[in-house]
Amino acid sequence: MLAALAGILCLSACENDLKAIQKISAQEVSKPISTTTGLDVITSDSAVIKMHLTSPLLIEYLDKHFQEMPKGLKIISYDSKGKEEGEITADYGIQRENENIIELRRNVVCKNSQGETFKSDELIWDKGKRTIYSNKPVQISFSDGTILYGTGADSNESMYPWTIKNTTGQIPVNQNFGQ
Repeated sequence: MLAALAGILCLSACENDLKAIQKISAQEVSKPISTTTGLDVITSDSAVIKMHLTSPLLIEYLDKHFQEMPKGLKIISYDSKGKEEGEITADYGIQRENENIIELRRNVVCKNSQGETFKSDELIWDKGKRTIYSNKPVQISFSDGTILYGTGADSNESMYPWTIKNTTGQIPVNQNFGQ
């Protein structure tokens, strides 16, 4: 009788240990496979710089198929002549490889070649559709002093022109307008 009880206890202990091992193993899989500090990437085509990405920290996860930049990032894009075309900064970024999107979060600021500045807490770049959009409140400032607000916005990859949802704003009017 005692031998049977001891055998049952051993089996149940092994089962608990097996569950603990599986739990630990699952945690190991979701750990990062690589961590890069001081990331500085330049992308070029035919010896012409297209994009410059910098980030203090990049974390890659193999099992989740994403790369995360939890300490922020800065992207500068260039036109075919090497002239700066736009700039994007954000406090957080994540690239989801399976979905072919890049999400930027918190204090996202984008500047395009027309002198427009986009601000929001979200910007999503759908690389497959070659579009960018936000479903969070946005502010877009134009070089003429116009400031538009909306509940979201979308554009192409060059960030021009913008389509703003539920637009409100401040439009400067020339004082001599009625004369």
